[in-house]
This record gives sequence, structure tokens and C-alpha cells, in this order.
Amino acid sequence: MAIDIAIRIGGEGGEGVISSGDFLMQSAARAGFEVMTFKSFPAEIKGGYALSQVRFSDEKILSQGDGFDIVVCFNEEAYQINKRLLQPGKVLVYDGPGEFEIEPHAGVACYAIPMSHIAKSELGAYISKNMVAMGAVCELFGFPVESLKRSIHDKFIKKSQAVVDQNYAALDAGATYVRDHYGKDPTYSFPAARAAKNVIIVDGNQAIALGATTAGCRYLGAYPITPATSVGIYASKLFPKGDGYVYQAEDEIAGIASTIGASFAGTKAMTCTSGPGIDLKSEMVGLAAMAEIPVVIADIQRGGPSTGMPTQHEQSDLFICAHAAHGDTPRAVIAASNVEDCFYRTIDAFNLAEKYQMPVFLLSDAALSLQVEAMARPDLAKIKIVDRLRYKADGNGERYQRYKVTASGISPMSHPGDRGGTYCATGLQHQENSAPRTSADVCVTMNDKRWRKLDNLEAEIECATEGAAKAKVGIISWGLTQNAVREAMVRMRTEGMEVAALYPKLLFPVPVKAIEVFAARCTTLLLPEANYQGQFAQLIRAATGIDCVRQNIYRGEPFIPKEIIARVKELYA
Repeated sequence: MAIDIAIRIGGEGGEGVISSGDFLMQSAARAGFEVMTFKSFPAEIKGGYALSQVRFSDEKILSQGDGFDIVVCFNEEAYQINKRLLQPGKVLVYDGPGEFEIEPHAGVACYAIPMSHIAKSELGAYISKNMVAMGAVCELFGFPVESLKRSIHDKFIKKSQAVVDQNYAALDAGATYVRDHYGKDPTYSFPAARAAKNVIIVDGNQAIALGATTAGCRYLGAYPITPATSVGIYASKLFPKGDGYVYQAEDEIAGIASTIGASFAGTKAMTCTSGPGIDLKSEMVGLAAMAEIPVVIADIQRGGPSTGMPTQHEQSDLFICAHAAHGDTPRAVIAASNVEDCFYRTIDAFNLAEKYQMPVFLLSDAALSLQVEAMARPDLAKIKIVDRLRYKADGNGERYQRYKVTASGISPMSHPGDRGGTYCATGLQHQENSAPRTSADVCVTMNDKRWRKLDNLEAEIECATEGAAKAKVGIISWGLTQNAVREAMVRMRTEGMEVAALYPKLLFPVPVKAIEVFAARCTTLLLPEANYQGQFAQLIRAATGIDCVRQNIYRGEPFIPKEIIARVKELYA
């Protein structure tokens, strides 16, 4: 029996909304299903509307989908927010009767489960309300309850067996209520558990930390900021196993300054932050570029400007990452599109930084940072790792020229203590031997040298493409939006539409050749992105003169496939 089911859980922050989704996701993955999550919660520690959605399928999941099939509402606010989406064929599970009133919904199966009453009056623990709801979900839809219990056990056994048993009792109470009052839902049901796959279950930020570790990173210096903090938290568990260090800095500037220092000393190093932190780190980006020191900067984007929306999705940091720091500052910007991509693009970021001795930005976002997927366990033997070009004294007595002019722009780099490799890493304009100098010929020579490194970047990271050789509409997308586009492409091809898509990973410098070749096969280009200005569309226009039709959203949520399809059909007519 094939399945493709999305369950949304909504309620007040602090009610266990997010943890409930996590338990469902972990349990389904253990039971052999493909999973993908989407989470949204307020910036407050407690209160406000929180949402956790899990999509389950037999097949590879490309995006969060267009919405939910089943919604579980812990309170009236969750119901009021989601009721407009309750179309015929969907299912509503809610805290009732008596907690709040619901409207009639034609064609919608509605199940009132007294979650709060059971938790408070029967179990004596209101905190177990979410587990009552999960028990009801398991019984209604045949969700693999034994797998769920294993996940609960693994989570709470560190506290005590009594806590585990309390959660089991809440699960059983919810399931018993459904058996006594409803029975199985006739519309949606989960098949039996399958054989477990060789996967690891991680979110986007964990995948970045894993990718950094795999790339050989042994230092992360950062200041805590939502939604990037968990990169450092997870790295702090991984790095010490390989003689690495995580430094929680006193501020954003200290975070990147220490990272540059660690890299200068010979260690692969990174920092992580979000938009407000990029603002503060900009001067140090210029130092890394001028001193030609490899550094990776992971920017987990959030809604802006200013404090903005710390926990919400946006793709609005592309401009600042492409242009951070004054003067002509070379750098590369790459973007991840899903959890597996976070792992591999992080490795790419280190490979580029090390090979070209410059700052490299890795873009993710708030939604992707929390998105959980079961990704195939990487084959580490097949992963290419690049290390910086090292200086070796040739014994002829010549003075080391750290910034020796070369055809590629790349010069051998020494580390402190290397025999004959002493030099001054400075933010001042300098000549080949690193001594400061500002003569006209040196300025021209050194600027040309640094920017030559970007000449071959497009060839380093492949631009994936799919679709018709000659398309009426071609879609260019980046970051998390690629997921919605990929699923939209599957549906549109099924309808026989002549469409194509380009999925660049390298955003700056703009992959001019790939975009020009793709544009030549398309009548119209569409570029959806989650920012107001159409930032990548503007970069493409500046670099190529090619205009894309812009589709911009900036509501704090990612694109869904049907939005892409609707816009393509407007252009297709």
C-alpha cells in the first residue's frame, strides 16, 4: 500500500507541538518510511502559535508539499489558523468536546479527543496532553505505535523509567478513547512497518556540522543567534572527538575574528550566524579576503531586516553575502537546498575556501535549519576533500613570498612555525612578500591576483538541470525553494507541459555560462525566491543582462509546489 500523508500539529508554544512532530518523524523513519518535516514557532520561549508538519511517503520526498492531510489542533488558535485549509477529504483532530467550538466542515472527518481533560483529570499531568493526542493519532490512522514507543523510550529513559511509563500511559489513554468512541479512520491509514534503511536522521543544522567535520574543520567560533545556534551546539559534540574546538565568542566580531586566526594558524575553521550577525562580521570578511585566509561563514537566514522574524524563513541575505565588506572583496556564495545538500554543500564550501584561500558563504535558512530528513548514510571514501596549497622551503635561500603572483591567483600558504615561512597577514594593501605597500602598480597587481581566483569557480560546482530541451517556461531557483520547484516539475511533466529547471548551487559569482545556456533553451524564465527584491534575479541581470520574471514571497514561509505551478501556467498560456 503506497502512502503520501502529511500530518500537521498546531498549538501553543510549550505544549509539545514540536516534540510531537519529532516523535512522529523519528518513528516513521525507523519504520522504513521517507520523512520530511517543516516547523514554525514564535520567538517567545512559551506562548504563541507553533506548528510542526511531517510528511510521510514510500517514495523520495521532494518538498513539504502543498499543505496537510490531517491536522491536529491542540487549542482554538490552531483551529482558527488552519480551518480555512480544511477542504473535503481532510481530517481534523482537535481538543474537545468542550474546550472550543468548531464550525461545520463539509466532507471533513472531525474527531474530538478530550486531550486536556484526559491529561489533567485522568492522568494528573497536563504536560502529557501531546502524548494523549499522539496516542489518538496512532489508533485513528494505524501509525506504528511500537516504533513511536521506542522513540519515546530513547528520549526519556535518561530521566527515569517512571517518565517513560507516564508517556506510555498517555499514549494508551488517547488510543483507548479512539477505540471506544470512533474506531479507525476510513480515509488515511499507515501500512505495516518496512525494513529499516541505511539512513541517518538529521536536521539542516546538524547536517552542516557533520559536513564541516567531514571536511576536516576543527574550529568553530561563533556567537549564539537564532536560527544558527544549533550548528555550534552539534559541532561541540562532534569536534572534540577529532581534537577540534568550539568557541562561544562574546560577540559576532570575535566569533569570526577567532575563526580567521584559527585558519591563519593552520586549522580549517568556520563561523555560523544569521543576518544580523553578517552585518557585524562584514569588516572581518574583508580582512579574510585581503589576507587571503580560508574561512567558511554559514549564514542561516531568517526574516529581516533588523531583528525581523528570528524563527521564520526568508532568502533575503543574498545581497549582503555577495557584497559584504567595503571595497572590492572577492568571495564565493553557495546555497543548500535540503538536508542532504547541507552536508555536501558544507564540504564544497570548505573545499572552495581552502583551494582559493578566501571567505566562502554557505546559505541555509530558518526552515531548512529545522527540517529533518532521513538522508542516505554518506560514503566517506567517495567524498573529495581539498586542503590548502602549502608552502615548502626550496632550500635556495629565497625569501618566502606569501602573495606571490600566479596565473591562478593562488599562492602557497605557510603556517606559523614553518621553516622560512614567516610573513605578516595584514589587512593593508601589500606586495608579494606581505610588506604593506600602496603604490599604483601593486594595487592593480594584487587586486587582479585576488579576483583571478573567481575565474574558474563556476566549473567547481555543477549546475543541475532537468526538463524539456526546448521549454516554454524555464525555472531558475536556489536554496530551499528548489524543493518546491522539483516537485512542481514532476507534476507539470505529468501534465505534458514543456518546462525546464535550473538549480544553481553557486550564486556568487553568478554562474554566467550555465544561465546563458539554460536561457537559450527557454522562451520565458521564471525565478521564484523568498525575498521582496528578487535578489538573485537582480544579480543575474547585472551579470548577464538576462531578465527573469520574478515570483517573490516574503511571508515567513517557504514556497509550496502549487504556487510555482500556478505561476508557470500563467506564463505558459
